[in-house]
Amino acid sequence: MKLVLASGNAGKLAEFRQLFADLDFDFHPQSEFGVDDVEETGLTFVENALLKARHASRISGLPALADDSGLCVDALGGAPGLYSARYAGNHGNDGANTAKLLHELRDVPDDRRTARFVCVLALLRHADDPQPVIAQGTWEGRILHAPRGEGGFGYDPVFLVPDPGLSAAELTSADKHRLSHRGQAMAKLHALLQSQ
Repeated sequence: MKLVLASGNAGKLAEFRQLFADLDFDFHPQSEFGVDDVEETGLTFVENALLKARHASRISGLPALADDSGLCVDALGGAPGLYSARYAGNHGNDGANTAKLLHELRDVPDDRRTARFVCVLALLRHADDPQPVIAQGTWEGRILHAPRGEGGFGYDPVFLVPDPGLSAAELTSADKHRLSHRGQAMAKLHALLQSQ
């Protein structure tokens, strides 16, 4: 089945192609069909994932898969949450976003620095599909006081994974994929699609 991935991220495309290869899904980036990013006006990760998938499906005429994800910090009432990629103002400025997060948490003790990454995947068979397939993954951890590690992206260097006691940026890519919110959501979606 040919599907459009409601993203231009080459890394995500490769991950989806690899995980769903046994289901004979043929993923294509939305850019192949002239699909631009849609404005994320939802109030939840689920709403934003559905907005992205409907937009990509409507323009491409194909089934679409979208994800929405972010970091939710308990001491900040769930922030940066939906605004994780643009927390400091500019979309995708990892350094500025991380610096703002650490500044906001500067006086918060370790036991109150709990946080989680959340990923929601939404698969639509067509743009008006009333029964989307939705899978969610969460990755529990804590925010460090300073970045650690060279791998990953985004908030990975300040996200401590309790077991094995490393930042997400210190994990191997295989371990990160196995443990992460996106890896969990992808595995759940794969299981749901296998059962259909």
